[in-house]
Amino acid sequence: MTTVRDASFDLFREHGMTTIFGNPGSTELPMLAEFPDDFRYVLGLQEAVVVGMADGFAQASGKTTHVNLHTAPGVGNAMGAIFNAQANKSPLLVTAGQQVRAHMTMQANLTNKDATRVPHPFVKWSYEPPRAEDVPAALARGIHMAGLSPTGPVFLSLPMDDWGVEVDDSAVRHTIARRVYGRSGAGPETVRELAERLDAASNPMLVAGPDLDSGGGRDAAVALAEKLRLPVWATPAPGGGRIGFPEGHPNFRGVVPPAIGPASEAFQGHDLVLVAGSSVFPYYPYIPGDPLPDGTALVAITSDPDEAARAPMGDAIVADPKLTLEALVEAVSESARDPLEPGEPPPELEETDPLNPSTVHRTLADVLPEEGIVVLESPSSTLALRNQLRISGSGAYFFGAGGGLGFGLAGSIGVQLAQPDRPVVCVLGEGSAQYAITGLWSAVAYDVPVTFLVLRNSEYAILKWFADIEQALGAPGLDLPALDTAAIAAGYGVPTQKVSGREELRQALADGIGASGPRLVEVGVAPGMSLF
Repeated sequence: MTTVRDASFDLFREHGMTTIFGNPGSTELPMLAEFPDDFRYVLGLQEAVVVGMADGFAQASGKTTHVNLHTAPGVGNAMGAIFNAQANKSPLLVTAGQQVRAHMTMQANLTNKDATRVPHPFVKWSYEPPRAEDVPAALARGIHMAGLSPTGPVFLSLPMDDWGVEVDDSAVRHTIARRVYGRSGAGPETVRELAERLDAASNPMLVAGPDLDSGGGRDAAVALAEKLRLPVWATPAPGGGRIGFPEGHPNFRGVVPPAIGPASEAFQGHDLVLVAGSSVFPYYPYIPGDPLPDGTALVAITSDPDEAARAPMGDAIVADPKLTLEALVEAVSESARDPLEPGEPPPELEETDPLNPSTVHRTLADVLPEEGIVVLESPSSTLALRNQLRISGSGAYFFGAGGGLGFGLAGSIGVQLAQPDRPVVCVLGEGSAQYAITGLWSAVAYDVPVTFLVLRNSEYAILKWFADIEQALGAPGLDLPALDTAAIAAGYGVPTQKVSGREELRQALADGIGASGPRLVEVGVAPGMSLF
């Protein structure tokens, strides 16, 4: 007879889920005993880092990824990272150990007494199987649900004595063999009506969201923009975890401001705004205004029914953005408008001491290979990096869409493990790095060749900017004068280098990118926000 454990690992094999990220506790050991040789276990020293690594791996591989946590305390440690994974729409199968069933009623030590309620707001499905025999079917359901649009994390609590229980061979064979498919475009009538609106518009524009990158819709977005001569904007940066349109393309115009009033100003003069692969919109901070200018209509295409329902304005089509855009390309007429000219490049900056963050990002642009990937968590210079690099490759940019810190360092390790043939540069503020600093141990332990670029400004610059906007001046805890990330990284065994000038930075990055194993480069930068 087959055990729950045997059936579960066969299920993981069938779905190509042979990399497991985890931080094991006593309640997880029965699952991990006699760990199969054809699986890879990636250890993280803290659960939030474990989920962050799995998040990056899932996004970069496009596959549902298994992350295994300790019972209640481990799940608690991971909650912020699970929140980020939900915002990133990362297909994660999150499992956590649970006490043996005989102990659960008496709430013996390490019992997760209400296991499914804790992660519930941040996952698509949260479940604890009523019987050991139900574990393989529950795991299969979780895998399918995580991978269906809108993709995202699911959670299963699994009692530790379930793994050795025997299950029915015939039942698990059917469970393991199942496949679930879930992409559907808009209906022909809906496509035709939208095509007519686009053809009739005098000055339409496109807002390209992160789901175009994760869902393979970038080529269709480019084809539509070129055929209709559409100016293209990216979804607001705080919620734009990926880049849905090549930002070096002549039609690209910039990033929509992340607040209601300023975003509306960006739509001024456009009678139709087409939003593809994004919510409408991931606003922050709150700056009020009219959601749309007078005379401007909006239509969103999203595979997420919740995004469609909660939007504060405009019409919405619930359908796969890639398939719908491909149908639109065929349905619209070639525009008679002149092709768009490329926008102005960012201005060259004078070298200062310390360097302006924009100069740092321009230097990175000089040395980053065409196939390079950037994972970003430098809140005070996010727009500066986007403006300086003009990233155009598919799967070349990852950013924590939820706004919670900790994704960048951990996620970059997962991205690199999923894309071993592409160089990964993780750009961090020194404050952001601390939220997942133990991830450096994993990078060293598994010889993951990420280049960590740390911008040290000795403050939480983004919070000082928010304090000004929110009229919260005098708030404590916004300075970081004694934080030496390079020294911390060296303690984990990461080769580190501190640099100051542009040429020194250029050389350090050139040496680090593509080197074997992780590298960390720390550069001092001027305080404050950097937008260009």
